[in-house]
Amino acid sequence: MLARYALLFGVLVVLCFSSAVSGRAQENQPDIQVVVDMVQLNVAITDDKGNYITGLGPHDFVVTEDSISEKIATFAEGDEPARPQDLPQRNDKSATPAPVTPHPLPEPVAPDKPYRTLDSLVAGANVFILFDTSNYMYRGFVFAQDAISDFVRSLETADKIAFYSYSRDLFRGSPLTSDRSQVLRAVRTTVAGDDAALYNTLLLTLKDAGQYTGRKVVVVFSNGPDNSSVIPPEDVAELAQSLGVSIYMISTNQAQLEPISTTVFQRMTAATGGRAYFAKAWNDEKRAFASIRDDLKHLYSLSYYPQPNPNHGWRAIKVKLVGEKLKKYHIRTRDGYRPQPSRFSATPATDSPQVADPAVTVRNKQSQ
Repeated sequence: MLARYALLFGVLVVLCFSSAVSGRAQENQPDIQVVVDMVQLNVAITDDKGNYITGLGPHDFVVTEDSISEKIATFAEGDEPARPQDLPQRNDKSATPAPVTPHPLPEPVAPDKPYRTLDSLVAGANVFILFDTSNYMYRGFVFAQDAISDFVRSLETADKIAFYSYSRDLFRGSPLTSDRSQVLRAVRTTVAGDDAALYNTLLLTLKDAGQYTGRKVVVVFSNGPDNSSVIPPEDVAELAQSLGVSIYMISTNQAQLEPISTTVFQRMTAATGGRAYFAKAWNDEKRAFASIRDDLKHLYSLSYYPQPNPNHGWRAIKVKLVGEKLKKYHIRTRDGYRPQPSRFSATPATDSPQVADPAVTVRNKQSQ
């Protein structure tokens, strides 16, 4: 009998010890955070004359990634807030397209709508201005400053702006802010520098832009070719595509004197869904900035969560319009991205924005 009690006591001790060890291990076990990428696209739709086609809806678009059909998760036109979509995709050719209107004003949005919580994801735009202050700019410096200042003033209040300048190095004159006066002060206090390292500094600007959610745009004002970068332009273009950043580039005739620069500017902007402008005079610079501002107001913002895809390399994105009447229009957007490797973190999730390549990151804490 005594031996039986001793045995039972021993078992109880072992069970209590195991429970305590298990409890401590569970307390010390780190939270696992799963990263899910939501790919965002800025899409411009124009006719043969370059006029913007507005009034389309999510059912008018078909998005594929490596020929895999994707379901649109959020949709917005212009500066309106993103609306979460729970609509079936219309892939039939006989579908009736939504009415197309010339340039309607955005429908007013009530502040109590549930999709207002997505404003921080895709509403408005984060605009990074990169200004060439190299020795190429000596002759037209003041005119370029005036054109940039007018552009800053003309942007809607929904947009946030950062102003950077570059010669051999990058100077962050104003971080991303909605305070226009702060940006304008940064523009007016820039000074001319030496050699031009456009691709080096553009790469750094893209990395800064990639830290933010929402529509991301880099507007470059360059007065000449790059003569001191060590980063090839192909790497810069690929990073912009993977981060979902559209590049717009305004250059003067100095860049056109070097055919390679002209070709690079055109290819880089086209691959990211942006545009390249070559200004002959300061009036052309202002018109180019006005065209970019108009483009931002008429972009469609689409996003989707990628379907399972074994391809860990470059993924091709195709955007098409549904219906015969809409197929005649032209679509401008980025043509792909390279996904980032899966990442796991042992630290608790924070409320600060975390952004992954190629687009917005949503972190879900996995319960234990």
